[in-house]
Amino acid sequence: MARLSRAETQQRNRAKVLVAALEEFTERGFRDAKVDVIAERAELTRGAVYSNFPGKRALYFAVLADLATRAEAAPHSRPGSDLRSALGAFARDWIARDAALGRDLPAEVMADDRVRLPFTQLLHLDAVLLALAMERLDPPEQGWPRARYVRRAQALLTTLHGARQLTVAAPGFVEPFDVITTCEQVADLGFSDFWAPPSVAPPARPADEQWSAGEAFDLVRGEAVAIPPDGVVAVLGLHRLSAVEDAVRDGADVTLVIVTGDPAELGALARLVVTEVAACLRQAFPATAWPGLRIVCDEGGELAAAAGVPAVSDATEVAVRLEGGRIVARADGFGACHAASDGVARAVHAEDDVTS
Repeated sequence: MARLSRAETQQRNRAKVLVAALEEFTERGFRDAKVDVIAERAELTRGAVYSNFPGKRALYFAVLADLATRAEAAPHSRPGSDLRSALGAFARDWIARDAALGRDLPAEVMADDRVRLPFTQLLHLDAVLLALAMERLDPPEQGWPRARYVRRAQALLTTLHGARQLTVAAPGFVEPFDVITTCEQVADLGFSDFWAPPSVAPPARPADEQWSAGEAFDLVRGEAVAIPPDGVVAVLGLHRLSAVEDAVRDGADVTLVIVTGDPAELGALARLVVTEVAACLRQAFPATAWPGLRIVCDEGGELAAAAGVPAVSDATEVAVRLEGGRIVARADGFGACHAASDGVARAVHAEDDVTS
């Protein structure tokens, strides 16, 4: 038998640790789970566990992210044909997913400021993602400022996250069918919800650089996709995720590259939070309503480096505009997504003026 390489050995050990951790967390819960016991279950040393995961919480996030990726759709789940039925299908698929293992997640988020802000931004991203699907299925009225459905999406996610926590904290209190019916009513909520570009943005700097990245795993579609040669690539840290909406609303084809200064722990959290909403979205909305936005969790930093961002942090905000497979403009700092995509917006408006 051929001897495994170092990378293959580490990959095999990581898989064994995840299986063992799932068993330990399922039996004992996060609080009472022991890393030593997880190592014994995996037939590895404690050091081997820590060589793959920096701590128990990072391992917990990774287990939940893995489960979210592999979770099956609710029985008889099918996409809705209109906004009301799509939101009902979304809620039904969300409720059908087993939340017992994640019962300790809210407490872990609230216990540490380092986790709370990224989690908040990830929920903002989820709301934007869901709102884009809602807007495609049921376009809001045109005008300026531009109408959007982000606040409706936030109301829906607030209802579902709250119901999940109460299911664990107060068994028998939550009636699933009432939750689904409530979520369907979100379709008719009347919020004053508009988007306007940031008041301050750095100027985009001209560039002429080769774009070398090809395929990446898109959390929205749950598969590897090719990054288009034309569009905007936004490299955003976990404290700046909501800024991606600036590029999306400017009309650009956007790939969001999520980066963090703590990929071992917060990278897993990002995959968990986005994957769960994206999986339910794919089941509840017809493919024609799926957002064009691509979301990539760049835990290794390869895509960030391709965009010319060799060092990343949770505060990173860099955007580059691609044309014909080359980087033709870049911007960094607050408002970078709008700055890099503003040329796209002007081109779209100019085309509209010519055709009108």
